[in-house]
Amino acid sequence: MRIEEEIKLDYSDVLFRPKRSTLKSRREVNLNRKYKFKHSKLSWEGVPIIASNMDGVGEVGIAKKLASFKMMTALTKQHGSKEIKNLETSKSIHNYVALSCGTGIDSYARLKNLLKKNPKFKFICIDVANGYSENFSYFVSEVRKKYPNKTIIAGNVVTADMTQELVLSGADIVKVGIGPGSVCTTRIQTGVGYPQLSAVLECADAAHGLGAHIIADGGCTSPGDVAKGFGAGADFVMLGGMLAGHKEGGGNIIKDNSKDYIEFYGSSSEEANEKHYGGLASYRSSEGKKVRIEYRSSLEKTVKDILGGIRSSCTYVGAPTLKQLSKCTTFVRVNNQYNDVFGKV
Repeated sequence: MRIEEEIKLDYSDVLFRPKRSTLKSRREVNLNRKYKFKHSKLSWEGVPIIASNMDGVGEVGIAKKLASFKMMTALTKQHGSKEIKNLETSKSIHNYVALSCGTGIDSYARLKNLLKKNPKFKFICIDVANGYSENFSYFVSEVRKKYPNKTIIAGNVVTADMTQELVLSGADIVKVGIGPGSVCTTRIQTGVGYPQLSAVLECADAAHGLGAHIIADGGCTSPGDVAKGFGAGADFVMLGGMLAGHKEGGGNIIKDNSKDYIEFYGSSSEEANEKHYGGLASYRSSEGKKVRIEYRSSLEKTVKDILGGIRSSCTYVGAPTLKQLSKCTTFVRVNNQYNDVFGKV
């Protein structure tokens, strides 16, 4: 047993230190990024925010809307050929959608079938809760052999050593985050996790040293947190709860006291296991929860609010582009982020 005594930080533990800026307006900030991926050698350009592959978020309707902003969506593992075919009617959609799978035989077979019928899709998201198993690294390497020209996203991990291992196994982009999500209870059920800001800082450094990229997955509660993820070195930021509850995500609307709500739950929750796998296996516990969130109608307003917040962050620190945000970032450790005397935002 050992204890690491170095302090690790979350998004809520820091604020950006403002710096002198030559920017006259938020309008001048360019949020587009251009990447070339290590193994696939493919290039990508867009706004590097990704909708998480969760029910109600990683959906076709969300993908179509976000693609209009040049933002990405990782579809849930359950989408079938008919739904994927429906996506192909949208122009350039292949650049902004990742097809997801787990490491199970059935899940991988489904992915192979989808790619056989829809070869234009360029991104594969290999998604498991615990990316630390030897089997996971082996699986990533096998998928890389099978699809040398696809851009592979793999995770989740939170440390530099495992980030490097996944990159060396064939991942172009490593997904970073264990337990920070709004409907994730992994930290409560298992006692395992890592503060997200520190995880992003350390994993980004490890991936960039090998010419690869990372996604900061989870932990964002506001546009400011998204900006902090980029400031810490993330190439992409993945959002779940912040994009949930919109009409594009589908789901049953629940009326309560003249208000409309939608249920949102974690991918490892009892609800998700019941819906997709026939129930929670006897050897495991639920690592997610179900909540009701207020129905928010169109996604467009939420997206514009997030992008506007990031642009404003860039102007405060003097970054004319999203690419330069991390170079302009100095974080200040804080005990309190904002005045909540009239309630939390």
